[in-house]
Amino acid sequence: MLREENPFIKGWRKGLKSVALVYPNRYVGGISNIGLQYIYAEINSREDFVCERFYTDVFNGLRSVESGRSLKDFDIAFFSLQYEEDYFRAVKILKESGFKGLKIAGGPCCMLNPRPILRFFDAFVIGEIENSKIIDNILEAKSREDLTGVEGIYTGVEEKVKRIKPKKLDFHLRRQIIGEGAYGRCVLLEVGRGCIRHCRFCVVRQIYSPPRWRDIRLLLEVAEGYRGVVNKVALIAPSVSDHPKIKELIAGLAEMGFMVSPSSIRADTVDEELMDLLVAGGLRSFTIAPEAGSEKLREILNKGISEEDVLNAARIAKEKGIRSVKMYFMIGLPTETDEDIREIVELVRKVKSIIPKVSVSINPLVPKPHTPFQWLPYTGFKDVKHGMNELNRRSKILRKELSKIAEVSIERVDDFALQTILSRGDEEVGDLIELGRATLKTAEKLGFLKYLDGIPIDKELPWDFIDHSYKKERLIKEFENKVNIQI
Repeated sequence: MLREENPFIKGWRKGLKSVALVYPNRYVGGISNIGLQYIYAEINSREDFVCERFYTDVFNGLRSVESGRSLKDFDIAFFSLQYEEDYFRAVKILKESGFKGLKIAGGPCCMLNPRPILRFFDAFVIGEIENSKIIDNILEAKSREDLTGVEGIYTGVEEKVKRIKPKKLDFHLRRQIIGEGAYGRCVLLEVGRGCIRHCRFCVVRQIYSPPRWRDIRLLLEVAEGYRGVVNKVALIAPSVSDHPKIKELIAGLAEMGFMVSPSSIRADTVDEELMDLLVAGGLRSFTIAPEAGSEKLREILNKGISEEDVLNAARIAKEKGIRSVKMYFMIGLPTETDEDIREIVELVRKVKSIIPKVSVSINPLVPKPHTPFQWLPYTGFKDVKHGMNELNRRSKILRKELSKIAEVSIERVDDFALQTILSRGDEEVGDLIELGRATLKTAEKLGFLKYLDGIPIDKELPWDFIDHSYKKERLIKEFENKVNIQI
């Protein structure tokens, strides 16, 4: 049984229109998603509607958390697609449930490229729904045709769709479900959206632009409502420590008696004052994402973090009593060599000499749509099969060397190749998704390894129809001047 406090549970009655909110992954991630919580609260606030939740580890995603009703008994199913791997689970749920109602998908995957899953859904939400008419449009719709041409909706026939977004974050969800989520039992405070940084591999810069921050007075008001309910606050944003008043916010939360858990901290924003506040707020370990071991590769990534930033953050953390750090890196970057791999090991070794417990997470780069890296071949090698062999070899080197000094987790090269196909594919990739849990060998048999190759600059891309308010020419210029010139 789930142990949660839910202020929105509604009784079913005749005449209610029912909406299933489906997160095709585990409860721990779904309950920590404030966007899903907003949709759930918004629909349940309406007298003639009821919304219930579905997770893959609760009744296999086929019956709701609240009433145990079958998905097929609902009128509308709204799927939140946060990760490409969730496509397989989403389609499995649709098939096994026998759901025949209106099928809607939203989330970052839809904002990137919904083409691979076009056949499975009636419509896709492109953007952020708060302060828009999107929920009204969906709840009133009876078919795909009713949503054709609606702002912020893609049904497959629109030539262009402009992302919708609230201009200001002058609102925040005040009533939340409290459950055991990714940050523990806590209240979620979304401090901002978008990012002021310009990392070339990251989609946030484009699909959540412009960067917007919430006023700390609003955030503290929301937190005030949970004093005595929970003792922990999770701060959510792509880069929490970039909030212009992050120190005042953490201090205010600590004064209320809350433990504070930030979703991310950039190493170059860490100073003694910030670390003092975080430790006072209950921080016991922290995360650093150098992404690459060498300055050369961090420059290509445009990460904006130096080795000295990383080591300085580690030194300050140690002085304040932190004894554990997690580090994130990528491999398969443009121009990467064995020397760059050795520099990952060396940087971890230097951090380990400062902080006793170090864990390392490494994954291959996925060249994502809407980034300057979108034209790159997977692995960074023009011959992708050779590149995959190289990444497997380098993974073995990293595992052997890092396991001597740290806990290490390295994602499989094949798995991230599959993610690249799902991310950059066109409608035909639906054939792969249709099969269920596919493998790279299956993708190869279907002829989809082509989506791992480098993409010519002048080729029309499956996701070009989405208008995220950036100029493609800017991405091309950045790719040609800062990335491709290096290869």
